[in-house]
Amino acid sequence: MSTDIHGGIEFRHPGVGTDYYDGEPWVAAMDLWPLYDETDYAAFGCLFGVRNYVGFQPLAPDRGLPSDLSSGMRSQLGSCVASGALHNAGWVTWAELASIDLTVAPDDCIGRLTWRTRLTPSTVHRRLVSDPWQAEVLSAVGEPPMDLWHATARVEWATDKLACTYEPLTVGAVLGPETHWPHVFAVMKALAGRFGDDGVRLVVAFD
Repeated sequence: MSTDIHGGIEFRHPGVGTDYYDGEPWVAAMDLWPLYDETDYAAFGCLFGVRNYVGFQPLAPDRGLPSDLSSGMRSQLGSCVASGALHNAGWVTWAELASIDLTVAPDDCIGRLTWRTRLTPSTVHRRLVSDPWQAEVLSAVGEPPMDLWHATARVEWATDKLACTYEPLTVGAVLGPETHWPHVFAVMKALAGRFGDDGVRLVVAFD
């Protein structure tokens, strides 16, 4: 059964601590969907340590829901986390995301290989690969292009029978332009321009 992500973006109200504002400190700004609508365990592991089969050092693992969670996010996540319907709740600020090292690679894998056969293009095969590539991967797709060994970006190639894609597994690859994460980060960055890098956070939980 797959694991999906739920949650949204909050900002810290600039009036907190002043005489004129008596509302909640954090305010829900936007749900994660429709900005993000993917299931990618490499990204989940990289950010929150969830399904971290790849072996990234997670940026923000096991934090739980913030004690000052906004009412908007609490209505979406609170009761489900409390009942166990959602798990691995956590949060991360824009300051942390903005400073992440995009070149970092996981300890256990060097890349992710996806291939389809021309006879059944709707069937997708996906494997994490190590260095050297596992024998079963080589038997399935054959020897890859020579320039792939030093690839820093997505590489695609085709044979008579297969269409293949290789992605080097770095933080930049699993959170990069081929994914939905840039949409999330663009909204967080825009809000941070007004509320500060530490005043914007993503709050999530998983099913």
